[in-house]
Amino acid sequence: MLPSIADFLFVILFIYLALPKGGIKLLQDADTGYHVRAGEYILTKHLIPKYDLFSFHYPNLPWTAHEWLSEVVMAIVHGTFGMTGLVIFFAMLIAGFYCLLFRVLLKYSNNIILPLVAVLLAIASSQVHWLARPHIFSFFFVLLWYFCLDYHQHGIEKFIWALPFAMLFWVNLHGGFMAGFILLGAFLVGNIIQAISSDGEARHKAKKRCCQLINITALCIAACLINPFGYHILLFPFNLVGNKFLMDHVSEFISPNFHEPFIFKYHLLFLIALLALTRERARGSDLLLILGFTSMSLYSSRHIPLFAIVTAPVFVRQGDALLNSCSGRLADFVRDRGKLFFDIAYRAIPLIWPFVVVAAVAYYAANGKIEHRFDATIKPVAATAFLLREPLKGNMFNNDEFGDYIIYAAWPKYRVFFDGRSDMYGVSLMKDYFKVTDVETGWEKVLDSYHIEWIIFDANSVLSRVLLENKDWRLIYADKLANIFVRNTSCNRALISRYSNVRPVPQEKNEIIAERTI
Repeated sequence: MLPSIADFLFVILFIYLALPKGGIKLLQDADTGYHVRAGEYILTKHLIPKYDLFSFHYPNLPWTAHEWLSEVVMAIVHGTFGMTGLVIFFAMLIAGFYCLLFRVLLKYSNNIILPLVAVLLAIASSQVHWLARPHIFSFFFVLLWYFCLDYHQHGIEKFIWALPFAMLFWVNLHGGFMAGFILLGAFLVGNIIQAISSDGEARHKAKKRCCQLINITALCIAACLINPFGYHILLFPFNLVGNKFLMDHVSEFISPNFHEPFIFKYHLLFLIALLALTRERARGSDLLLILGFTSMSLYSSRHIPLFAIVTAPVFVRQGDALLNSCSGRLADFVRDRGKLFFDIAYRAIPLIWPFVVVAAVAYYAANGKIEHRFDATIKPVAATAFLLREPLKGNMFNNDEFGDYIIYAAWPKYRVFFDGRSDMYGVSLMKDYFKVTDVETGWEKVLDSYHIEWIIFDANSVLSRVLLENKDWRLIYADKLANIFVRNTSCNRALISRYSNVRPVPQEKNEIIAERTI
């Protein structure tokens, strides 16, 4: 039995991400590590932290662990199946989501070509943020929100009352829950416009939908309050987005670079062209969603996957309207073939092939044939192993991405200066971090003020090159990725003497690593 197209999408994506070559992509960001350790802490202590666990800063920094439920799930999977199991788990989530998205899009057209093109565009655009991190859960909730609100728009009211219950989970899984309110707002404003601009039965129905959407929104706000941080969780996304310094200096918050080969720009242009060519006007709520999520994606590349999800149904509906309005042999061919494959797809028995493939991958992983770990060429794996063999005393200064890995591999033995939780550290500490990494005037005073005794940083960086020439610091470890320096003090004489023969590893003649963006 051949797989359906939906199952084929799942199988291809899952195999790609579950095998080492694709799976390493999910671990490009070491934030996965601190999420696992946070989840383990919660499971062990039966306590959701409200203050920082992983850095040495005192007093402990207030920390809104808004992804605590995701971290618990990640810790359970990691504790049972290790990092390999965690990568396979997220590979299954990502592949399952796009399989589900394709099945949902089939409800908007009986021509299978349009949903297939829409989901392929979504896949190509969204790869930029495929990581083994909590935001993957938000993909499912955004699709659920759109599906329920769209059905409500067509008079099917029963699904919409599930949204407040779903919000109980979403608000504790990931900060992307605010996208749910954006969707609610777009449909509410769209119905308000319809109520004002129409009359008779259409106006009555629009007013009724407005009242129901207001009630649902109120219930969702109430559901959001059921979390460890109370009403503060509602303020957290606004505080994050409102922090311009943070938005300008964290790579995933920065606008997409259109000078690079980037599918998202073609996806966006394709959607604009489709809206312009289609005679059938898009719904007001859909136009609001397109404007809103396009703006969010242009402002921050991490929102591109949400743009791809929300615009996919619009793409299919408008594409279907355009195709039906066209005539000629090409249009007839696309309609006929699309309808034929649509019928064939529904004859296939769903889920058999995904089940077989997942079982096969799990079997090979259990027997050690598939293994996932952080890439030692981009994470300080060897340097951290050295730290565990040769304990260093005192406070460290570290690259932020190194900090994420050190939390995973060496906490609580070592506590970091900085890691991926930039929102927790705040602007003042971030500025101190950049002053040191950029070797700005006063960088040594910053190290003194935090009582830094040793530094682990990129081997190919301005800071490492300056420290190599600075008599106050001595190199005790070096590899192609990371250098470790200690203060040249009497307390470290024995250590410095023991590693006096350590020399920096020659670097390729390329640009120095840019520390200015976290």
